[in-house]
Amino acid sequence: MKVLLFTREYPPYVYGGAGVHVEYLSAELARLMDVEVRCFGDQDTSVDGVRVKGYPFAKGSFAHVDAKLSGALDTFETNLATLGARVDADIVHVHTWYAHLSGILSKLLYNIPLVHTVHSLEPLRPWKREQLGGGYDTSSWIERTSLAMADAVIAVSQGTKDDILEHFDIDPAKITVIYNGINVEQYKRTAETSALEKYGVDPSKPIVLFVGRITRQKGIVHLVNAVKHINRDAQVVLCAGAPDTKEILAEMEAAVARVRQDGLTNLIWIQEMLTKEEAIQMYSHATVFCCPSIYEPFGIINLEAMACHTAVVASAVGGIKEVVVDGVTGYQVPLEQLKVAPFERVNPEVFSRDLATSINKVLDDPKLAESMATAGQKRAHEVFGWPSIAQQTKRLYESLVK
Repeated sequence: MKVLLFTREYPPYVYGGAGVHVEYLSAELARLMDVEVRCFGDQDTSVDGVRVKGYPFAKGSFAHVDAKLSGALDTFETNLATLGARVDADIVHVHTWYAHLSGILSKLLYNIPLVHTVHSLEPLRPWKREQLGGGYDTSSWIERTSLAMADAVIAVSQGTKDDILEHFDIDPAKITVIYNGINVEQYKRTAETSALEKYGVDPSKPIVLFVGRITRQKGIVHLVNAVKHINRDAQVVLCAGAPDTKEILAEMEAAVARVRQDGLTNLIWIQEMLTKEEAIQMYSHATVFCCPSIYEPFGIINLEAMACHTAVVASAVGGIKEVVVDGVTGYQVPLEQLKVAPFERVNPEVFSRDLATSINKVLDDPKLAESMATAGQKRAHEVFGWPSIAQQTKRLYESLVK
């Protein structure tokens, strides 16, 4: 059996959880079947059974169209480019809306089953209209079309499956829950501190860590606003880059400026995306990792922190509730002020205080921090290994081919 994975992200061009997912899933599937990956980029490799071909992101054809719209049009043009070579797979598997058109056309042109993994849902990310304008309606349309045409849909958590059924008219029998995973041989505790030294982080002091993009979905501004409530002897380290829009970057800069104007010197903002090795060092030396997302289908960053022996404080949303065991591997922080749409669902002051309260519980009790870190690492090893996830995916593929 051969599977063709379509994705925007693939190493070395990975900026989010979907790219991490495809990287490790493809490597593990290659132990079980033939694997081909077509992605956005300039990759052209064949390593350990994974054939990878990148296609440069198309730019120029829509240069005279509004920039918020040209992004979606450029994406579709790149999708067409990925079909420049014949498709000879038994299964085609798509990841994120950026690659859905490639999968849809492959199904139609070559009469092969289409599998669609839901890493997030456009109806639950309305803030993307700031980034894409009318392109958001286009991304929503292609996602809806792909879900309807897919022969099987993979949800990365039970919470994600519930969201799919709430927002789309899809037969529940078509949806299978298969979790994201973690490479525990790679994500593990290290004593190395070169990355901390590079960015001015003191490994001898308590560390509250965030790793991720600057986007409304990740809720990072709420963590910045929580700094004034967090123990002053702890360093709050934000490894945060790749802002979605100029507006969200400006909000982040203003929030950080307010903290510093208040005389708080314990905030360290690293304005770039860390390498994998650097992130592992940060996870390993953090006292507590904080994930303040207001929407999170799975939250692989929490799993990365757990695998590196770190307690986690995260918002109680989506798949996070299935990854972080409240009171055992960390704390879940409820968003009790939920009212309207996702980006309006949280009372900022209440949520920031609640984040700080849970973070301080871990900081104030080293024995608790250690027990949570140990329990989290054990859970990462036992529940979220990639070999099991690849086997589940293979069985799904086989059911479609048969």
